[in-house]
Amino acid sequence: MVDEVADKEKALQPEDVLAHLADDLGREGFQRSLDEQHTATFVARGPKILVTFETLQNVLQISQDGTPIGLDFAEDKNWSLLHLTAPEDSWFRAPAVYAFFDELVDDCFFEDFDQVAFYGTGTGAYAACAFSVSAPGSNVLAIAPQATLDPERAGWDARYPEAKRLVFNDRYGYAPDMVEGAQRVYILFDPFRALDHVHASLFNGPNVVRLKCRHLDGLIELALRELDVMHQVTEAAAEGSLQEGDFYRLMRRRRDNNRYLRTLVHAVNRRNQPLRVALIAKYVLDKNRGGPFFRRALTHAKDVISRRGPLPDWLMDDAQEPQQTPEANPSAAL
Repeated sequence: MVDEVADKEKALQPEDVLAHLADDLGREGFQRSLDEQHTATFVARGPKILVTFETLQNVLQISQDGTPIGLDFAEDKNWSLLHLTAPEDSWFRAPAVYAFFDELVDDCFFEDFDQVAFYGTGTGAYAACAFSVSAPGSNVLAIAPQATLDPERAGWDARYPEAKRLVFNDRYGYAPDMVEGAQRVYILFDPFRALDHVHASLFNGPNVVRLKCRHLDGLIELALRELDVMHQVTEAAAEGSLQEGDFYRLMRRRRDNNRYLRTLVHAVNRRNQPLRVALIAKYVLDKNRGGPFFRRALTHAKDVISRRGPLPDWLMDDAQEPQQTPEANPSAAL
């Protein structure tokens, strides 16, 4: 496994991601270096355009072959793509980026498209919200965005010391204000990550739809890919048609995602709920999808429960599937 990771890191380098984008330009596309950190790539395809903000670091961590999320979506759905790239977290706070979007507005660039949407995650989500003001009536899909990191307004968020050198109170600054002209703004966040929850709560306009993604441990974008719903969610959000009920129905697939289930076990353990831990672990192991983590979790939960009283019948070693009662229904624990 270590060799595989090393091989991947050796094979995929930041310049490879930009080269991958450049390969898809076509005759009408372009790739432009905006400054030492930021690159803009336009891939001309269909009459709808997705504007994405990604760090090269994130692409290399998430993608198997170095294909950015936006390019993967654009190829699948025949959307045009405007991709903003930075080597690492910059929140795209740079005069060269401001000037680029000013130029797009002056050239009426977005008016040539039937639909405009902005997408990003984390620092890219902040940028997607902030720069969506350049295309009024667009839709925004922002995964765990920061509203701002201006110390006067968000001094309570000390997670990003590198942001202290950046200015968040000038142009394209306070993201909740910048999305006021959007048609729909979808904010995906994990409510159990307290600071992400606070940032999400600052987006409170009538055009904002906040969608809770519980127990995904800051990896919502990766989870959407693993659940094979990334393109479906992105397309619906980009067109402004994503409904809360439909989103949560899609997210039920996480019940069979071990990353989510491991995070859920940790969360339930912290709340000292051994019976629920046992339900989750047994649910996974009975589907033959578990490993040492879930076996250890089940063993520990049984030990805690037995010290408090007798084990329920469905937790005995020779027990069959738990009966579908409120106390022993695996789905109720997920």
